[in-house]
Amino acid sequence: MALKTYKPTSPGRRGFIGISFGDITKDKPEKALLKPNKKQAGRNNQGRLTVRHRGGGSKKMVRVIDFKRNKLGVPGRVAAIEYDPNRSARLALIFYTDGDKRYILAPNGLGVGEIIKSGSDAEFKTGNSMPMGDMPNGTQVHNIELTPGRGGQMVRSAGASAQIMGKEGDYVFLRLPSGEMRKVRASCMATIGQVGNIDHQNVKLGKAGRKRWMGIRPSVRGSAMNPNDHPHGGGEGRSPVGMPGPKTPWGKPALGYKTRKNKSSDRLIVKRRGK
Repeated sequence: MALKTYKPTSPGRRGFIGISFGDITKDKPEKALLKPNKKQAGRNNQGRLTVRHRGGGSKKMVRVIDFKRNKLGVPGRVAAIEYDPNRSARLALIFYTDGDKRYILAPNGLGVGEIIKSGSDAEFKTGNSMPMGDMPNGTQVHNIELTPGRGGQMVRSAGASAQIMGKEGDYVFLRLPSGEMRKVRASCMATIGQVGNIDHQNVKLGKAGRKRWMGIRPSVRGSAMNPNDHPHGGGEGRSPVGMPGPKTPWGKPALGYKTRKNKSSDRLIVKRRGK
């Protein structure tokens, strides 16, 4: 997979760095694994705006992805590598020997025609999924469960991987991409390898329009508003924040303010990220 630059035929093209889709082997998605996606535009089930700056964007269907990897002991063949408009990672279409078809996150290095498998008896190789207690220390993993049987919830974006650092009783120690060290149950499943499409982080959109295609609308700086619209607003000309620390539009502290609510899992965090 390589990055692509373009002739500067316009200001947007000049700043645009894209990815060549040479790793994708199938253009049309598998119809049986699609479902419609109703746009929410940042609104909750009451119709109230809960996330700002969302709306518009291209239509796209949801690909039903097997995050649980619960086809235990059934081998499957990689039939194709596909693009997914809903995430940064690529998808691998798997044809299982019992006739089932499923999408999984495509790990880096997994190619068409390779055989993958899930379960404790699976071979130790990229793309196979097994409980982390069965993996040796130092293994790179992704699509990690936090609760056994619930399906992968962590480390699912392009180029991401966590590393198994050690084991203690019923837990394994994981170093997450953020730098956090965390204990996770050894019976939780994870997939071996790094998520593919590792050049995704080097993409440059080049123009505001591409952000709009993704359904992200413009945001206005608080300092450009009036004081009745934002705590940073008002003043003659450009003004500093003028208060202890930056604030949200609703007057709450913005940068560095701790918002973590889930205290119950604090005992599982060995080392915080960024420290």
